[in-house]
Amino acid sequence: MSILHKALASIGIGSATVETKLESSVYTGGDTIQGEVQIHGGNVEQQIDAIYLTLYTTYKGEINDTEFMKKAVIEKVQVTKPLTIQANEEKNIPFSFTLPIDTPVTIGRSQVWIKTNVDIPNAIDPKDEDYIEVQPSALVADILEEISNLGFRLREVECEQAPYHLQSHYPFVQEFEFIPTSGSFRGRLDEIEIIFTSQTPDYVEGMLQVDRKARSLGGVLAEAFEFDESHVKFSVNQSDIPNLHGTLHQLISKFS
Repeated sequence: MSILHKALASIGIGSATVETKLESSVYTGGDTIQGEVQIHGGNVEQQIDAIYLTLYTTYKGEINDTEFMKKAVIEKVQVTKPLTIQANEEKNIPFSFTLPIDTPVTIGRSQVWIKTNVDIPNAIDPKDEDYIEVQPSALVADILEEISNLGFRLREVECEQAPYHLQSHYPFVQEFEFIPTSGSFRGRLDEIEIIFTSQTPDYVEGMLQVDRKARSLGGVLAEAFEFDESHVKFSVNQSDIPNLHGTLHQLISKFS
């Protein structure tokens, strides 16, 4: 019977199961994620080589005019060394790791989740997935709020495959797309798009794309060939916060 149980466990029947419990489901980049992995032994003793927590998101890419969605790893953490789980035994493995500050914000289509993988030799590994809500860091939140205060409405947020010159440790960038609905930029711009290329708790770098509204035949032609778009790098630190509204207004005005 033991041999049969082992054979069944190797294909996932009567094998150990796993469930990850998080202390919270809402985080900000830079927060500490704490919780525990609960392992429930199956019908037979099993050796566990390692338990990994992998932080994932998805992003949109394009090949030959065909769009696709791809999964990307943001962070991977090993939470235990090799251990043995006895039949019907329960083990709770506590863990703690830092959520990267540049983890995508879960607005719009952007999703982030933690996948738990248990590495069991010669068996189908147990898995568990937990979706989390990720809020923007304080500086990014201030920037997004001030853009809204300038009369822009957030229309779409999406992770997209990063162009070569913007690729860093992730293969994607998160794009925030705004449209002017009031204020001085209404009627002058079609939209603005923002990506954040580098972040620390006290400093943010980004790229701003300003899409001007066509006002003449020449403007229509420029819009058709995307010559109406301007790109500019910007940076914000804590000392800029008191004047952030005026700084962003001046930055956008230069290209509108």
